[in-house]
Amino acid sequence: MRKIFIALALIILSQIQGQTWTTDEQYIQRFAPYAVEEMEKFKIPASITLAQGLLETGAGQSRLAKEGNNHFGIKCKDEWTGKTMRHNDDAPNECFRVYEDVRQSYEDHSRFLAERKYYVNLFKLDIKDYKGWAHGLKKAGYATNPRYAQILLSIIERHKLYEYDNTDSKSVYAALLSRYPSLQDDRTFLAQMNPGRKSTADSQAKTIKVRYEQTSYATQQKKVQQLKNSDLLKEVLVKNHPNGGMKYLVVPADMDLMQIADKFGISESRLMKWNDMNSGKLKQNDIVFLESKSAEGNVPAYKAEVGEDMHAIAQKFGVRLDKLLAKNRMEDGKKVRAGDLVFLQGRKPR
Repeated sequence: MRKIFIALALIILSQIQGQTWTTDEQYIQRFAPYAVEEMEKFKIPASITLAQGLLETGAGQSRLAKEGNNHFGIKCKDEWTGKTMRHNDDAPNECFRVYEDVRQSYEDHSRFLAERKYYVNLFKLDIKDYKGWAHGLKKAGYATNPRYAQILLSIIERHKLYEYDNTDSKSVYAALLSRYPSLQDDRTFLAQMNPGRKSTADSQAKTIKVRYEQTSYATQQKKVQQLKNSDLLKEVLVKNHPNGGMKYLVVPADMDLMQIADKFGISESRLMKWNDMNSGKLKQNDIVFLESKSAEGNVPAYKAEVGEDMHAIAQKFGVRLDKLLAKNRMEDGKKVRAGDLVFLQGRKPR
């Protein structure tokens, strides 16, 4: 009985240790080395790989990531012979790949891009041209979200992921320590940095020079405003949307999306994906969903009002922007005029 108990304890402990990241920063700290390794092997910018992983998994919190180690939402396809799992995505009960570990998922993602003709032109770009890669992925049809490129670029630039495009497998840990000094005390990170050489890792960590940034008046004022916004968020009401009961809130003041992410324990990248956002800036009275939106509205159609765009209508009715655009046969960025009929169910007649 004691042996069984110990075995169960070890299994539980391994699961806890296996996935301890819950924020964008923790995800980056854990998987930047994987992205850099893939960059060295396949010439895909590490910034792009990391941003895609963050976006697709919501910083590792998606069901596909937790249950299938699938960090890029890669579906089974005919050539896949490994384990699989079923998951609702663009259609119900779709088949997705299951990996033995996350590293395998990262490598399969690289091969997925490198071995398909749709992405061949991407590999002609400079390895540091993350902007070209982001727009190229969208143009090649990698994702259905019309703002996919902008979302990737927002994630890359907000977290300065382009810095990892200038590293290699040997220097990526120093870059991480420079950006996240607290990692000097993280045993898991130090073990990853130098497997089996703890003392060396400790000594290297102590010699890393950390950038010093002077606190400006503007930075101090920003922190004051963030504290005020935190107080406002304490009073904000989470509501159930008429379209299927999805949880959402109305932003009480201009603020950063990160504050809502911190308040509700949801990664910023996941909130951006759910809300079709390409920026982390929010305005007062913006609608923010705390879970994925629906594929269609709860009413057949709606007449656009003055000043509305398709994103605003998608938020108002709790509908994914890509689905709303498809229903109305529109490209992202095309303007809608006041009085235009916007289809929320079915598809607009030709």
